Amino acid sequence: MKTALITGASRGIGRGICLLLSENGYNIIINYSGNEEAAKETEKICNEKGANTLIYKANVENEKEVERMFEKVLEKFGSIDLLVNNAGITKDNLIIRMSLEEFENVININLKGAFNCSKQAAKTMSKKRYGKIINISSVAGVSGNMGQANYSASKAGLIGLTKSMAKELAKRNICVNAIAPGFIETDMTDILNENIKEKALENIPLGRMGRVEEIAKTVLFLSNSDYITGQVILVDGGMVI
Repeated sequence: MKTALITGASRGIGRGICLLLSENGYNIIINYSGNEEAAKETEKICNEKGANTLIYKANVENEKEVERMFEKVLEKFGSIDLLVNNAGITKDNLIIRMSLEEFENVININLKGAFNCSKQAAKTMSKKRYGKIINISSVAGVSGNMGQANYSASKAGLIGLTKSMAKELAKRNICVNAIAPGFIETDMTDILNENIKEKALENIPLGRMGRVEEIAKTVLFLSNSDYITGQVILVDGGMVI
């Protein structure tokens, strides 16, 4: 049985990924940083689908916490086959109003966090000469977005990280790819006002927001693909063409 670690897995896209992987024979490590109740709910549903699980609280921007998390994973499951770097936050503001703290917080979680986890995953995957790393980027990292200089920079950085790691780790039979979701129905988009949602839909050729399951299916596809690496797959309904 393969083992997958999903960061930011308590809800939203992270939870959706956990559930689909559970249905496809994976052991699941559910990483979260704050919402323990939601993380336990994710674990409960994964268990009902037959998965062996480990729930672990760790702030991915903290290198030591990430190291301890991977030690615990290896202690319980012996190896890790798939890492999904999904943990992310937003702190939107116009650039002239954005504080350094707002910028750094988003970069630290979204980009530094992925670096910390990927570094640890690459070490253990290299030993067995097999593994998949999937970074959840965003269309904002491809085309930019007003009021999201920090978020867009972090997600664009993830794409650069993806391509560089793909080149470095290919000789170890480790595939590294990125998924760039568009507007997906999650808690993060639920808080947007209707005007923003309507304007967004005008720019989506398929005329609707995406579903969490559609991101999860792309993760599953890449997890089963042994000859795709260094790619960025946009799951955005045609938003960025």
